[in-house]
Amino acid sequence: MAVPKRRHSNSRTGRRRSHHHKKAKQAGFCPQCSTSVPTHAVCPKCGYYMGRNVVEMSDEG
Repeated sequence: MAVPKRRHSNSRTGRRRSHHHKKAKQAGFCPQCSTSVPTHAVCPKCGYYMGRNVVEMSDEG
């Protein structure tokens, strides 16, 4: 059985693993204002999460 002669450096290991965690972000729609929102996140437009107002949003624009 083949055995590596030398150890791989930390940077080489990191370069090999650098692409393992990349996934597309899932997006849903806010039931209050129908804005596209990342899943498990407070809506940036109206401040609602899980059916209740979590963040008070001002109407200053």
